[in-house]
Amino acid sequence: MLIAQITDLHLGFGPVGQDYNETRLLRVLEQIVDGPNRPDLMLATGDLSEHGDPASYRRLAELLAMCPFPCHVIPGNHDDRTSLSRAFPDMPTPGGFMHYAVTDLDGLRILMLDTTEQGRTGGAFCAARADWLAERLAEAPEVPTLIALHHPPIDVGIEWLRTDPQEGWVRRFAGAIEGQSQVRAILSGHVHRPIVGRWRGASVAIAPSIAPGAALDLRPMDIETPDQRALVVADRPGYALHRWHDGALTSFFAFAEDTAPLSRFDARTQRLVREMAAERRSG
Repeated sequence: MLIAQITDLHLGFGPVGQDYNETRLLRVLEQIVDGPNRPDLMLATGDLSEHGDPASYRRLAELLAMCPFPCHVIPGNHDDRTSLSRAFPDMPTPGGFMHYAVTDLDGLRILMLDTTEQGRTGGAFCAARADWLAERLAEAPEVPTLIALHHPPIDVGIEWLRTDPQEGWVRRFAGAIEGQSQVRAILSGHVHRPIVGRWRGASVAIAPSIAPGAALDLRPMDIETPDQRALVVADRPGYALHRWHDGALTSFFAFAEDTAPLSRFDARTQRLVREMAAERRSG
């Protein structure tokens, strides 16, 4: 099974027909749909709109409806849950939160979490959401499970985007998954660059963003002294592909770009491919 993940689209950044981020999204969707790695489903993990406006969500719904595979969305801190739910009425909102389970996925389960709180940039995960997650995990303790959410629970080291491990929402999230060995990976966004880590026994894969990325600068920051460091950079739009195969998850990060192949599988390279296959068989 192949799962695509897009995140941090920030649609509506420019006027209709001139939206810089929509252009970037279209390039990524073209590569996902028409490239060699068409997924079985796609996750859109938050910050889908820049301003949370209904027009952005309507446009996103139009674009995702053209994908030849199911698409599942959750909100991020830029999103308006009410407007998003209206544009995607098939996505459940139990208790007023946009969280739900995606099941029947070749022996895999995905729990889509809502970590949004009005007026807060960082993550949020209240007691009601923690209870919901604990209940869903208890339903299928033997089924390998992925958790998708917008905000990563790990400290990524980029000072202005980092999560403090002592934040209340992180502690509640940790409590809900404690001892749940079926949780194989946590998929998130928010940081606008690809990052891999490990937390509470599960791997954490942060997908690159559709919108421009965050600069990789791990120096300490004095918030009282602006030092002219780059915060956002004009890099390529990206996405993630998560391959679930033989009970293991492998994550890939890709970027929408025009690339010319430097080598192809043809008569000249066939010998090398054969030799490598023989090595695998011989151990």
